[in-house]
Amino acid sequence: MSVGTFSPFCRASLALTCLLFILCQPVWALDYELKGIERSELEDNIELHLASVKLVDNALDEPTEDRIMRSVKTALQPFGFYNSEVALYFEEEELVIDVSLGAPLKVSNVTREIIGDGRTDEAFRQRYNAFPLKQGDVLHQPTYEKFKSEMFNYALSNGYFDFYWQATRLDLVREENEANILLIAQSGRQYEFGEVELVGDDRAKAIIGRLKNFVAGEKYSSAKLTEFNRRLNETGYFARAIARPIVKRAEGARVPVEVTLTHLPRDIFNVGGGANSDKGPRVRARWERPWVNTRGHSVTGQVFFSKLEQAASLDYRIPLEDVNNDYASFQTSYEFEDNSISDTKSETLTISGHRFWKEAESPWQRSLSLTFEREMFTQGISDPQTINLLMPGYSIGYTKSDQELTIGQGQQYIVAVQGGHESAGSDISLFKITANAKVITTINDTHRIYLRADAGAIRTDDFNRVPSSLRFFTGGDQSIRGFRYQEISPQVLDDEGNPVLTGGRYLATASVEYAYPVADNWRAAVFADVGTATNDFSDGLSRGLGIGAHWLTLIGPVRFYIAQGKNDFETQWRFHFSLGPEL
Repeated sequence: MSVGTFSPFCRASLALTCLLFILCQPVWALDYELKGIERSELEDNIELHLASVKLVDNALDEPTEDRIMRSVKTALQPFGFYNSEVALYFEEEELVIDVSLGAPLKVSNVTREIIGDGRTDEAFRQRYNAFPLKQGDVLHQPTYEKFKSEMFNYALSNGYFDFYWQATRLDLVREENEANILLIAQSGRQYEFGEVELVGDDRAKAIIGRLKNFVAGEKYSSAKLTEFNRRLNETGYFARAIARPIVKRAEGARVPVEVTLTHLPRDIFNVGGGANSDKGPRVRARWERPWVNTRGHSVTGQVFFSKLEQAASLDYRIPLEDVNNDYASFQTSYEFEDNSISDTKSETLTISGHRFWKEAESPWQRSLSLTFEREMFTQGISDPQTINLLMPGYSIGYTKSDQELTIGQGQQYIVAVQGGHESAGSDISLFKITANAKVITTINDTHRIYLRADAGAIRTDDFNRVPSSLRFFTGGDQSIRGFRYQEISPQVLDDEGNPVLTGGRYLATASVEYAYPVADNWRAAVFADVGTATNDFSDGLSRGLGIGAHWLTLIGPVRFYIAQGKNDFETQWRFHFSLGPEL
């Protein structure tokens, strides 16, 4: 090897040594104070541009200074400041970036033009002419870019699938501090809805026709298609439903809508359970056949078991014009109750027909019903009776909440009336009305207030023959805490002088509860309940006072309470718990 030359191995070793030396130098993030900037969007963009600038060995060399100054100026240009000046200096060992913005570029001319069907579309023109930058405004490139993006999305959402920007340009005249904007949109034609095409199983053809919210030949709207998708997925017939336009198969201006459906299984079975301090553990088994026929009829069967009640029911549902909100239902059920707390033993066979309807997106729901009820019951010390009732009924309800499970804001109001007459298929004449109200409000995402009230009345000339299931009892988790389930009602004495319950003609209860978050997923609560089930409102009221805790889980809040119940006859303490949403 001659003097003054290096072998390839030596050159590689030297390069590696230099690289290791550079990599081993300590690298510091740029720490600085920014002066001369008061707008947060400018500060944020400067911070973003300087994020990649690092100091080697915490030293500020000339290349780094130049890079900082260029980065700051570049960060300011989208906001119209092309004449800014940047000075760097240290104050008490802290780097100061001092910015003088200078005169901004202002919009001198805005030239806009539409080519295609959008030119004669009033809504399209209004949207296009709403370009926010006007002559004399400071150039603001984020607004310019946002408008282009939003206009493109608007065009696609309204059937202009061929839309594109034929020309867009920003001409900057920096010497005059001016900017000229050019926007030329090629909208193309506006497409229309075509026919709906089902992919695969076509049993839902009749249902789809009633769910569809557009007709062939109507101007395309992504909002309408989104609503159509929502309706499809809310029917309960499909595991998954997707409707989408197939633009490449358009015939002229008409775009077919392809609907891909994944049907639920022929039969669905599930078993669930739960518990609360009113009825103890409970088990529910459910069977559902979503499709009985191509008209969308469905059938559901359920069995329910708890210590106090057992029930079985069958519900046959027929969708009407609005599949999701308008339907008829025919139900039959058998219920057995043996409740020693309310001194009730009854067997009830019910056959009923219901007509439910509500407006789409409305929180109001109404129903008409006709119910035949045959109840064999013993209430308190009365003799066993069998009563047949044929009762028309009507209910109207309002339910609205911000969530389904852990509700922060919500309201529910329900009023229901039901009655029968001896001359119209009933053994006795009676009229019953009930009203329920619940309001949940949360103030500042912290203070949660829950208000609840229930009222009811029965009018009849022969109350002793009114079935137990129609009489009023109260007490328990959902009414007056501090008392057992249905423990409060008018009383009589049996042969041994012990009080037994008869159920009441009237019901009135009210409750207020305040809850405050104390830890993740936990709230502390205090409450007061008051009310009665009675035949005479001159009787004293029962009261419940106590404290509690809410555990917020994925399946809804679990609520625990310790309550003191007090009335004219006794004072007692009870523990309550319940699971599930309050509306």
